[in-house]
Amino acid sequence: MLLRAFIILFFFSLVVTINAQQTETLVPPERLTDSIYSKDKDNSKEIDVPDIWRIIFKKKKYQEEKPSDTSGSVKKKSLLISALPAAGYSLQTKFAVMGILNCAFYISKTQKENISSILLNITYSQNKQVIFPIQSNIWTNRNKYNLFTDWRYLKYPSTTYGLGDNTHLSDGYLIDYSYLRFYQTLLRKIAPNLYAGVGYHLDYYWNVKEVNPPGNVKTDFQKYGFSKKATASGATINLKYDNRKNSINPENGYFANLTYRPNFTFAGSDANWQSLIFDLRKYNKLPFSSKNVLAFWSYIWLTTGGKPTYMLLPSTGTDVNNNSGRGYIQGRFRSKNMLYLETEYRFGITNNGLIGGVVFINAESVTEKISNKLQRVYPGWGAGIRIKVNKYSRTNIAVDYGFGVGGSRGFFVNLGEIF
Repeated sequence: MLLRAFIILFFFSLVVTINAQQTETLVPPERLTDSIYSKDKDNSKEIDVPDIWRIIFKKKKYQEEKPSDTSGSVKKKSLLISALPAAGYSLQTKFAVMGILNCAFYISKTQKENISSILLNITYSQNKQVIFPIQSNIWTNRNKYNLFTDWRYLKYPSTTYGLGDNTHLSDGYLIDYSYLRFYQTLLRKIAPNLYAGVGYHLDYYWNVKEVNPPGNVKTDFQKYGFSKKATASGATINLKYDNRKNSINPENGYFANLTYRPNFTFAGSDANWQSLIFDLRKYNKLPFSSKNVLAFWSYIWLTTGGKPTYMLLPSTGTDVNNNSGRGYIQGRFRSKNMLYLETEYRFGITNNGLIGGVVFINAESVTEKISNKLQRVYPGWGAGIRIKVNKYSRTNIAVDYGFGVGGSRGFFVNLGEIF
């Protein structure tokens, strides 16, 4: 089983950390102030994958730089980039190769705002899937504005199991489609850690087809309304509370996000329909004096009116970051409304911070397709490891193995924490 499992090409991957606004010299973190490094003084004592790379190839970790003036000051490092080629295996992709690029930086010289981040990831899988997302979370000086970008291209044969809460693994068959996503949201601070704003969401599907549907039976997709093309277009109204200092890997704080999305035909949507998403997260150090974290996540996804296209119905693993439902394949449960809950405990394994671990449990419920009521709860559970690829932004590679009911199980991978 492990031979088919997800394998990060750890020691054999090329991992590069680049420090912008800096010469080729790498300056020891203890000589920097008010930079990414100084946010957590203990980070300089940890080890990440670039450190292992330097050890293997006997490269110097630091090289002293001569002071640029008599005060002994040096340039601040404001950009950290981690690049990682990898290969893996997951439930929805089978074997896949990917290239990952993660950037963490401060946008202002004062560095009095949250860390901004950009993530690029291109994947090609055994299932002939092409996955190319570009995501960014940008904070301006003193967190006055928050700009969130989510652009994606997918060529994505994937499995669907029908609608409602009474489907089985044996019901699965392939649907194939191409997909473009353009999500843009701008928020403004209206109170400490509280933001409000608007956005625009566009989803466009084309070349949609059922590859191997069950014979002599009308599928739930066909009953719901099959179409070779589908467009959803509409503005969003957003309210967010976020007092986390590092959204890549939070150690404490709260995150709450409310998104109301009305789609209209005059804006290019195929139909008028509305959705409401409430995303709530809480992080606690446990024990308080450690870096171990007990985290909670609730994701409520409702269709408040109209009829979304089949692919945009709430479903397992199709939240904004595609991370819900570890233990089940993406799209395992699908309906007009979904309630999701998860708890995870994150802990260190090695004293140098290179390897960590997690245990998690989750539960999801979707509405029954006739009564539209929540009647069943499907639990998931499992454990995983964390490999630190950037100790200053605290970016991890997450590799988890999850279990669900009905024999569902498999590996799940992510750059950064699941939530």
